[in-house]
Amino acid sequence: MHRGKGMKFVGDSRVTHPSERKPNIPKDYSEYPGKTEAFWPNFLLREWMVGAVFLVGFLVLTVAHPAPLERLADPTDSGYIPLPDWYFLFLYQLLKYEFAAGDYTVIGAVLIPGVAFGALLLVPWLDSGKERRPLKRPIASGLMLLGIASVFFLTWESVDDHDWEAAAQQGEIVDMEVDETAAGYEIYQSQESCIQCHGGDMLGGAAAPNIFESDYDKEQVMEIIVNGADGMPADQFEGSEEELETLAEFIANDGQEPDGDE
Repeated sequence: MHRGKGMKFVGDSRVTHPSERKPNIPKDYSEYPGKTEAFWPNFLLREWMVGAVFLVGFLVLTVAHPAPLERLADPTDSGYIPLPDWYFLFLYQLLKYEFAAGDYTVIGAVLIPGVAFGALLLVPWLDSGKERRPLKRPIASGLMLLGIASVFFLTWESVDDHDWEAAAQQGEIVDMEVDETAAGYEIYQSQESCIQCHGGDMLGGAAAPNIFESDYDKEQVMEIIVNGADGMPADQFEGSEEELETLAEFIANDGQEPDGDE
């Protein structure tokens, strides 16, 4: 028997000459037309182009239809009724019901939304089946339809119940300059009972009208302040007779300091 008979040399494929190494060429995706493509630059470039179109469209929309603005916020206007954006209207409506308002606000503001949104986060663990058809997943499909129906119903009820005309009036921007250096304005700011209804800017709200909308003269304004009118309580003014006259004259002059010879 000869030494080495039957032995063969097997080369190690991990060791190759540098001249024989092939560059890292991406796969030729032409072999799979319409099924897959290279992420860079094909897919990413297409995503950027679509995103740019939507961004330009959104910018054009903001220029053509500016966001609606209301008058400056007045923390002293207790009659102002705020309204959230449309995607929170269903939660806003939920807080109007007895079981989710008043002493049970925590239930409507925290508990119910927390359970609903928490269930959405737990869906992958609560329903781990591989079936994709909705009819084969009655529990998951039923709960999702119930959630969609609830959101739709509450949003509809919120829009239907809201007094849109009153909301437009309470937030309307009034182009009026009030002389804040006038003595009458300083007297008004000291009257908490007046501010609670008419607001710190004297332009009113849902609880009381704009002070300057009427055409009352000084004597009529004094009569209303002392005796009240149209739901306004009487004897709410806290001050001297001279201060009452100064305030009434300021209101009668539409928020401007009257001339000395008037």
